[in-house]
Amino acid sequence: MRFGMETTVMNDTRGLPYRLRLPGPTAVPERVRHEIAGLVVDHHGPEFHALIGEIQSRIRPIFGTRGKVLTFAGSGTAAMEAALANAAPPGTPVLVVAHGQFGVRFGQIARALGCAVDMLEVEWGTAPDPAVIRQRLEQRDYSVLCVTHNETSTGVTADLPAIGELTKDRSTLLLVDSVSGLAGLPVEQDRWHLDLVIGASQKALMCPPGIGLVGVSAKAWAVIERSHGGRFFWDFRKASAALDKMESAFTPPVSLLAGLAEAFRMIDEEGFANVLARHRRLAAGLRAGLAALDFAPFPREASSDTVSVMRMPEGLDGNAVIRRLYEGYRTVVAGSRTHLSGKLIRIGTMGHVSESDILTDLHYIERTLTDLGRAPREGVGVAAAAALLARPPAERRAAA
Repeated sequence: MRFGMETTVMNDTRGLPYRLRLPGPTAVPERVRHEIAGLVVDHHGPEFHALIGEIQSRIRPIFGTRGKVLTFAGSGTAAMEAALANAAPPGTPVLVVAHGQFGVRFGQIARALGCAVDMLEVEWGTAPDPAVIRQRLEQRDYSVLCVTHNETSTGVTADLPAIGELTKDRSTLLLVDSVSGLAGLPVEQDRWHLDLVIGASQKALMCPPGIGLVGVSAKAWAVIERSHGGRFFWDFRKASAALDKMESAFTPPVSLLAGLAEAFRMIDEEGFANVLARHRRLAAGLRAGLAALDFAPFPREASSDTVSVMRMPEGLDGNAVIRRLYEGYRTVVAGSRTHLSGKLIRIGTMGHVSESDILTDLHYIERTLTDLGRAPREGVGVAAAAALLARPPAERRAAA
């Protein structure tokens, strides 16, 4: 295995780099990899205390909070379970809004924890309607409302400001999965009245998988402090007490946290507003190029800036496209593992992604279509994306 430039992981016999273009995990910058490979320090020592302090100061603006953001060794799903275990003891009435695969997962976790779960099913490809959520909240006194911010299975985002308005004056806690939104989409935990916000390291935060993140509001802390339930490792009270000493309640993923701190430095160097604008710009460019190749957007509204989900051209099997992209061009994109298998292509526009990545994606997709007998006009996708990316910001927003 030979390591090279930013997104190069391994070479095949044709000399093409391995390109990780999934909607998570995403490519990890060389700077972050370097930090992860550095010296492992004592997790009770001053070096680690300084590291945790830096992470807290840099992560809070990304969450849009002045409160604590807890870190755990685990995936985004682990953080989802941890948040529910702390906020919703067995028997707790929970309303789960499901507008894609990860909303369904929220329901599965809540049921496994013994919660009394009601599902609000939303047609995939559409955003949750705050008015419908309001009606459901008025029908039962729910302790927790679970919503997926950015649904990577459909490419649809939820209107968090509007949903936060529904729970801010209720006892109901709003629990948000922003694993694939955080650092690529705006999140304003305090201003939008989001009680528990979940993130993870392997998406727009540009790190390997292995760190789960949870921002906790004062309203949520009041519930967590008096709640009883089955939790030990995931106990937010332990995590909070340890964080007061700039430590971790249990052995933390020291090396991954060092990489996370470096990722935050990169975000701060670029400027967080610029990071968000870059995500918007690249997502719009990719979708413009794919549209020129006869892919149609799957979302009917509220398209994500961190993942582009597109319907396949008529008569083309998505699984064949994905397989050929990998085998012929070492480019790894995603399809769907649900009832939409073979009908969609999903490409990440999150984290360490540049204009060059987008144009390369489209070049290889054009070649893949040619390989599969479609033969689009040469360069049409790349040209459409390049034209949109060259427009002034106002024109790009209108086109998107």
